[in-house]
Amino acid sequence: MSEEPTDEKPLSREAERAAARARIEQQQTWVDLQVRQAMERGEFDDLPGAGKPIKDLGEHHDPDWWIKKLVEREKIAVLPPSVQLRKEDADLDARLDKLAREDDVRRELEDFNKRVVAARYRMPEGPPLITMPRDVEATVAAWRERRAERIRKARLAAAAQPAAKTRRRRWRRFI
Repeated sequence: MSEEPTDEKPLSREAERAAARARIEQQQTWVDLQVRQAMERGEFDDLPGAGKPIKDLGEHHDPDWWIKKLVEREKIAVLPPSVQLRKEDADLDARLDKLAREDDVRRELEDFNKRVVAARYRMPEGPPLITMPRDVEATVAAWRERRAERIRKARLAAAAQPAAKTRRRRWRRFI
């Protein structure tokens, strides 16, 4: 396989830059064309905020305004790891109570403990970490007790309620 010689000369840097500028200009005109056509079709007519003034930027423009709006709109909590783990620790029992299987409870506890231990080995990024890993066996035993109590209460409530329904159903059958 022999390469055939070509008469084309390699482009100089200036020629490459000029070609790149031409491509960008063509792209901009293509984008402008697409926007104009969409405007003619009326695709921008019912956008949220249409006809409302743009909020005043004030004296100092914040370049991170969009991320702050995202955090506010999506209700994202951006907390240092120590505070986040403290919050998770406070809510952990309620989260475990929603789980039905002991394997899931153990997995959740092991994940929490791994994150606590990992945070202890990192440099602190905020307040000191005071959250301790949970004792898996003690927490699972407490979960079992809470679960048994919930089941007992549910059975009592179910036992009281269906009797009235069955009487009503039987009575309705005779009517």
